[in-house]
Amino acid sequence: MDFLNVLLPTLLYVAGITLLVVFIIIGIKLINILNRVERITENVEAKVSSFDHAFSVLNKMADGVANISDSIVFNVTNALSKIFKRKEEDKYYE
Repeated sequence: MDFLNVLLPTLLYVAGITLLVVFIIIGIKLINILNRVERITENVEAKVSSFDHAFSVLNKMADGVANISDSIVFNVTNALSKIFKRKEEDKYYE
């Protein structure tokens, strides 16, 4: 029984030290991985920011085309509604 009182705490200490070393190694590897991810993220951010001007130009062009098409559709719709209102009014007065 005295043998178990000495062996079990020793095994627990060895297991605890082993786990501590494993967690330290995993922590160091995670720190390295996070540093690599940070470098990749900065690289991607720099590349995306280089396209910001092009995207803003495309956005302005799309807005201009949308405004022109909206005004054309409004004018055509307005003209057609005036034509059909006159035909309906002529039928009403006859």
